[in-house]
Parts: sequence; C-alpha cells; structure tokens
Amino acid sequence: MPRIIVVTGSSGGIGRASAVAFGARGDTVVLVARGEKGLAGAAAQVERAGGTAHVIAADVADSDEVFAVAERVETEIGPIDVWVNVAFTSVFAPFDQIKPEEYRRVTEVSYLGYIYGTMAALKYMKPRDRGTIVQVGSALAYRGIPLQSAYCGAKHAIQGFNEALRCELLHDKSNIHVTMVQMPAVNTPQFSWVLSRLPHHAQPVPPIYQPEFAARGVLFAADHPKRREYWVGTSTMGTLAANAVVPGLLDRYLAKTGFKSQQTQQRHDPDAPVNLWDPADGEDGHDFGAHGIFDTKSHEHDTQLWASHHHGLLGLIAAGVGAAVAFVWRRP
Repeated sequence: MPRIIVVTGSSGGIGRASAVAFGARGDTVVLVARGEKGLAGAAAQVERAGGTAHVIAADVADSDEVFAVAERVETEIGPIDVWVNVAFTSVFAPFDQIKPEEYRRVTEVSYLGYIYGTMAALKYMKPRDRGTIVQVGSALAYRGIPLQSAYCGAKHAIQGFNEALRCELLHDKSNIHVTMVQMPAVNTPQFSWVLSRLPHHAQPVPPIYQPEFAARGVLFAADHPKRREYWVGTSTMGTLAANAVVPGLLDRYLAKTGFKSQQTQQRHDPDAPVNLWDPADGEDGHDFGAHGIFDTKSHEHDTQLWASHHHGLLGLIAAGVGAAVAFVWRRP
C-alpha cells in the first residue's frame, strides 16, 4: 500500500536516491531541501519512477520551517508514515581552521536538523501511535576521522539522541519506531560543494559506494524499523568492528592515512560552489543530481548488505551447519 514519505536533504545524494526508490514503489514522497533546481530535478525523477512528488523548500536548521513542513504535509497531503532525516552540511578542514560560526552552522543543520525533523514527525505520529523515523547516519557516528570534526561530532550526537529516544518509546510501549542506518563513503555531490580548506579536491574515503546502494539500506530500514540499527557496506562493518577492538590503533592509522585518503590529486578550486550557507544550485548553479564525480570508482553492490538484511536466516544456516558438524563429530 502506498505510503507518505518525507525525506529531508532530498535534492541530492542519498536523500535523492532514497526518494526516487520510494517513488518506484508508488509512494507519495515529500521532498524537503533548500535548492530549487535540485528539488525540481528530484521531483521529476520520483514521478518518472512511478511515485507522486511534492516539493517543500525548507532549511532544516530552522525549527519553525521544519514544523511548518510537517503541518503542510498533514493538512494538505495526508498522515506521515515515514520521516527520513538525511540533510546535512560539513566543512573539510583541520579543526583549528574552522570558524565558530561555521561549526555552529554544521551542527545546526547536521544534528539539530535531525532533532527538529524527529520532533515534527512525532507531533503527528504520537496521537496515531504509529509511524517510522529513519536517521541516516554514518560509520563516523562511532569513529571520528581527521578533517571532518564538525560532521563527526554531529553524527555522534545523532547516535546518542536516537538511542535515548528509542528507549523512551520502548518504555511507553509505543508503536512508533526509530532506527538508524550507518553509511559508508558514498559518491554524492557533497564533495563538490562542501566548504573545503584542503589543498586538493575532497573525496570520500575508499571504498566508495553509489547512492542507490545506500538507498537500499534506507528503504529496508523503513520497512523493518524494529531493529535499532543497520550497517551498510563492508567498510562500515570493518571500521566499527576495528574501532570497538583497537580504537587507539585506528587513531594512529587514520592520523597517518586520513589526510591523503580524503583528497584527490586535483587541486581544490577556490571558486567551487559552497552549500554551507546557501544552496549550491543558486542563480548560476545547476541540478547536481544524486551522484558525485566518482562514478568510475564507486561500487553498486556489496554482499554485506544482503547479509545484514538476512542475519536471521544466516543465523539459522550457521546453527544448522554447526549441528550437522557436531552430529558427524560424535558418530562412532
């Protein structure tokens, strides 16, 4: 049955790929972002995919604008079934090269934007006692890396608030579910429009995945929200496992490799668009789409995602194999 889905940050990247994927199911997708060109392009894609698109321009750092989005959806379109928080911004620079107002802006968008979106959704979901909220996170919600202190701080904060909220909903025996999807490096346009003070063009830390791969994780989480968290990609799984076991060693490894791995050999263009304060598709801009510039380096598939979505089946298979081995071992 078609649902009403709200996706913030849906003008590009994971948000846009997720919106299109929901549209392909026939869902009604409410696209929320600042950039008019990106929103128009995303709406056209959702419609072509088979969904119904509604565009609402808003800055998620402004709580009044976010609450107004939810009110418009509820009064003009219908009850919100799923709210997906994706919108973010960042600064690529060493910590001491980030200005206080820039750090504040990243926090307001990338952390408080999730808070406001969750508050707005819960306002309408709680009286109905149903609904799903998906927080699109990152491996960086657990593991900080150099040159992204503001973004890492925001993702860590989302992790903490989401866990606290989930406990409260469980305490209330609520039928509203919140879940978080921890993402790997993804080929999104952010690396072409992020505020960067690096000498070379910013890039995601390889291995890099396509936005559509990440979107599959978002949709599965929206369909199966009782699970507290999902890991997307082998690199996410490996990073979080290593951070749990040898975090100090990972500190040293990232200190050695993290600066180079986040930059290409191409010099940074000082005239590149910056979306920290204004949308990157301004008056002279264009629709960046869902993909960044790393298509040739990006992966569309990873068996880890299938395994993550079928861990129950894999557990049964493992138990069956173990029982068979034990039976054979005990035979005289």
